[in-house]
Amino acid sequence: MQNISAGDTAFVLMSAALVMFMVPGLALFYGGMVRSKNVLATIMQSFIALGIINILWILFGYSLAFGPDNFGLIGGLDWVGLRGVGLAPNPDYAATIPHQAFMVFQAMFAIITPALITGAFAERIKFSSFLIFIVGWFVLVYIPVAHWVWGVGGWMREIGVLDFAGGIVVHASSGAAALAAALYVGKRRGFGTEPLLPHNLPLTIIGTGILWFGWFGFNAGSALAAGGTATNAFVTTHTAATAATVSWVFIEWLKNGKPTMLGAATGSIAGLATITPAAGFVSPLAALAIGLTAGIACYYAVSLKFKLGYDDSLDVVGVHGVGGIIGSLAVGVFASTAVNEAVGNGLVFGNASLLGLQALGVMVVVAFSFIISLILFKIIDAVIGVRVSDEDELTGLDLSQHSEVGYDLSGLGSGSGGFIGSTAFISHPSSAASPLAEDRI
Repeated sequence: MQNISAGDTAFVLMSAALVMFMVPGLALFYGGMVRSKNVLATIMQSFIALGIINILWILFGYSLAFGPDNFGLIGGLDWVGLRGVGLAPNPDYAATIPHQAFMVFQAMFAIITPALITGAFAERIKFSSFLIFIVGWFVLVYIPVAHWVWGVGGWMREIGVLDFAGGIVVHASSGAAALAAALYVGKRRGFGTEPLLPHNLPLTIIGTGILWFGWFGFNAGSALAAGGTATNAFVTTHTAATAATVSWVFIEWLKNGKPTMLGAATGSIAGLATITPAAGFVSPLAALAIGLTAGIACYYAVSLKFKLGYDDSLDVVGVHGVGGIIGSLAVGVFASTAVNEAVGNGLVFGNASLLGLQALGVMVVVAFSFIISLILFKIIDAVIGVRVSDEDELTGLDLSQHSEVGYDLSGLGSGSGGFIGSTAFISHPSSAASPLAEDRI
């Protein structure tokens, strides 16, 4: 078709695939950090988001997020069911790729954002309540925020708030929701009084590698064309991730006496989250400073949960929330027209106003996501309850919510073959006296 670039289209489609690959990467990253009795339940939360959110995106989500604007607040229903979203380009968003390519690329962002929140309430939320929450949050928070910041006519976009690949839309919004979740759902049994250790760090490291790999599609792909901006975003993404890995490990070493692999993995994700809003706007040297800052700042942010007494199980607030906020503010400091002609300079190049706009965008989205998330939890709790019973939490969510286990150490499942045979022997898992449960406490 006229005006479509085969190279740009291939690049964006591959980037979309890389972002989709981040979802199982996140599942493994989170799954390795919980106790073994909750590994499948944790992984399931990411995988089901992949299914549910994509369906909603096609039915109405994309239209409301990116469709024709209504008062700067929300898109219209013109593209419901992808009506009018065809193979010709939409120059308002990307002039050299099919409209459907842009749509599916954005779908992957919509999917992974609510999946990020799951780390805050890992090991203690009902699966049914989780499903209702992510659907409600997607509709009431993600869709409007995406339109405000990225949609043509969105009020934040119109006043000049910048977010290259999701520091505000993805990380700050999910971090605020995670804080609301941790505060409302409450602490895990034993938090602060007994060790709640990761059961499989190699699984987490594999997930980290997949996330790092996929993040190149997340950030570089947000250029929506194969060219200089994508190249810069790729380089700054990698630079910030490496810098944050190193700074986290060294501050951890100084504070605790020993460096840890979990710290290195968490530091890299902090660097990736922090550079996301700035990747296409700042130089590699600025990315180095952003990454070094992210590793140290997010390390201390994570430690606050122990001092303040809230249980953010897998550090969504300290890594994604704080990282997204720092990165979004860093755009206002380090953005450069020499890197991207489409944006203005930041503070270090003589323009303080951009930092003010970035701060405004961050504050509004964080407050909005936090408040709506608290309201959602309150409503869900009143109707069906949010948290599993003490007995089910002791047993583990794999058994109590899904009637399966991540690791069959009994040998009872050997040779059973297939879905039915593999789950029949644990069809009634709710008793905390189950040997399978006791082995995983």
